[in-house]
Amino acid sequence: MAASIGKINTFTFFKLPSAWWCGVRLKYIDKSKAVVSIKHRWFNQNPFNSMFWAVQGMAAEFATGIMVTTQIQETGKKISMLVQNNNANFSKKATGRITFTCEDGHLIKDALTKTIATGEGQTIWMKSVGVNEDGVVVSTFNFEWTVRLKQ
Repeated sequence: MAASIGKINTFTFFKLPSAWWCGVRLKYIDKSKAVVSIKHRWFNQNPFNSMFWAVQGMAAEFATGIMVTTQIQETGKKISMLVQNNNANFSKKATGRITFTCEDGHLIKDALTKTIATGEGQTIWMKSVGVNEDGVVVSTFNFEWTVRLKQ
């Protein structure tokens, strides 16, 4: 990867300040997997003393989107990216440290290759699973990313 984890986390401070202040931090990234962590605190809680669903969504989306971003940069092309759809399932109260993992990075290269070759937009669904410190799944998010070559 061209950018280090530290540089990416610094990027969030300047470009995604709400995610940074809520505690979203990248812990690991390669071409196929990204791991993002966030801790339940007063600042990101809901009235039920667990992590607000939208804060979980920021961390989950970041785990998918950072791989799309880095693979777009590696093409050297100007390609736009956007979440077109998403859905989520919440299976347990999110308290303590929640770790979101996405292992769908392998889907990105094919979509980027197709959009570069055809100029047409491509879509991919990527899943991010959040687990608590006990390894119990607390939420699962799916994001439909669209990529398109800029004209």
